[in-house]
Amino acid sequence: MKRLPHIARDVALNLELHPQHGVPLTLVRLAVERGKDPEIDECWCIFDVEWPRNHPHLETAVSLARKHGIGLAISNPCFEIWLVLHHKDFDKFCTTADIERASRTLDKRAGKSIDASQYLPFRAQAVRRALVLEKRHRRDGTRFPHDTRRPA
Repeated sequence: MKRLPHIARDVALNLELHPQHGVPLTLVRLAVERGKDPEIDECWCIFDVEWPRNHPHLETAVSLARKHGIGLAISNPCFEIWLVLHHKDFDKFCTTADIERASRTLDKRAGKSIDASQYLPFRAQAVRRALVLEKRHRRDGTRFPHDTRRPA
C-alpha cells in the first residue's frame, strides 16, 4: 500500500511488524507505547480473530486499544479472506484453516508474504465482494466478534 502513488505522495506511513507476530494484546500494548510519541498522529493494530478459536485476551486488547485511541483493523475470521475476495466470491461457512487453504490455492504462495501485484489491481472487486458478503450477513442476522459496523 505504501507504494501506491496517491499514498506515497500524500501520507507519511510507517509500518512496523512485530518480530514474533504477536498476539493482539501484545500488539496493542506496543502501539500504546508508540502512540505516546508526539510525532505520531495515529497508531493502528491489525490482526485476525482466528475463528473459531479467538486469540487469548482478545477482549482485553480491544478494550485497551479503545481506551488509548489505538485504531483496530480486525479481520474475521482471518486476513486471507480478504485475499480470496480479490479473486473470487467466498460465501460459505469456514474456519481460518479453510480460508488459508483457499487463499494459497489461488496465489500459490508457501509462506506468509504475498506478491502485492497479484492483489492491488483487484482491490475494487475485493471491496465489492466484501460489501456483498457483509450485506448477506446482515440480512441473515449473522454477527461476528468485534464487528464494528452498525446494522443498516
